[in-house]
Amino acid sequence: MNIDGIAPERTPKIPVITEELMLGDAGRWRRFGDVVPAGGSLNDDGSADYGLFGPGSIVWEVLLHPASIVFETAAQGAVQFLYKPITAGIRDLDPISRKARAGRFTMFDFFERFQRNSGMHAPMWLGDTATATSMATHLHRIHSHVNGDVIDPKDPSLGGYAAAEPRDAMWAAITEMHAMLCAYEKLAWHGDEPPRPLTAAQRDQFVMEMGSYLRLVGAEESEIPQSMADLDALYEKYWPYFGHRESVFRDRETGVDMIAQYKQVGQQNWDPSHKLATDALAEVYEQWHDVMHAVLPEKLQVAADVPQDRIDASDDVIRRREADIRQIQNPANEARIMRLLWGPDGVDLIHNARRLQQEALAQTA
Repeated sequence: MNIDGIAPERTPKIPVITEELMLGDAGRWRRFGDVVPAGGSLNDDGSADYGLFGPGSIVWEVLLHPASIVFETAAQGAVQFLYKPITAGIRDLDPISRKARAGRFTMFDFFERFQRNSGMHAPMWLGDTATATSMATHLHRIHSHVNGDVIDPKDPSLGGYAAAEPRDAMWAAITEMHAMLCAYEKLAWHGDEPPRPLTAAQRDQFVMEMGSYLRLVGAEESEIPQSMADLDALYEKYWPYFGHRESVFRDRETGVDMIAQYKQVGQQNWDPSHKLATDALAEVYEQWHDVMHAVLPEKLQVAADVPQDRIDASDDVIRRREADIRQIQNPANEARIMRLLWGPDGVDLIHNARRLQQEALAQTA
């Protein structure tokens, strides 16, 4: 007991988390000054600059749905951790992995990593061309340091990884967009109407529109898919790079699974206030693992080592969670999660894009 009423000094490496810190301000996501929303500037010919996609696009129709806003983190994680070069880059060089190896990692670091991931993509998807380009340039500069000679120590044939180079930059972008499409088609309720898949033509259009984003991140033009069939063929070409392999997750210095290491060090550095972070992670990420596998195509579920009986029961998995799925995308929860994960700029960009999308759809109705 501290009899003089003065609280003992806390270990500097263990932060006390507050609700204000959880929310953060625009600076947590912003990297180059104010963002300009789609339509907020003009092209040289005087037309509105809507950025990569714009109103009326299928990409916006998918991305702007409440289900995509709340499930983006969980869906992207489910697919990106299957692409071994991404996992290897996180394992070796991500700041959260370096902090875990140094014993300084906290669960707030894990939460903030997911949090910034959503909001830092919003300027590329929902800003004008200059805004999208500025964020892509920033991320390319950061990722240019994420290079390694070994993806999987037990499979030297895979070689190394380079996050800013065309192959890995392309797949980082594809796995983001494809994950959201999968979640939208299986989880996006439309009022009281259940989720409905896109038509084959709309899927092809989604993939074609996605090409603007792939070009922005530096993909080779010859590899950019123009249809869902092209995307399937691209997966087939790079299939050796996909799959859940324990050897890819193991820290090359300690031999410890990196996810286990996060949890171990996070527990060592635990403060009761960190429950704010773990509760948020549970709400937007951890509780959805089974659902996110269930929305994926069978081939990706196989890559994730999902047993065949669970793959066959994918629709049942989603059906059993229907009430939770609908609840988390209701207006109140979506607004709260949007601010938490996408940040102030992201909220403004989403609302602006929704307005433009509604106007475009009204004109074609």
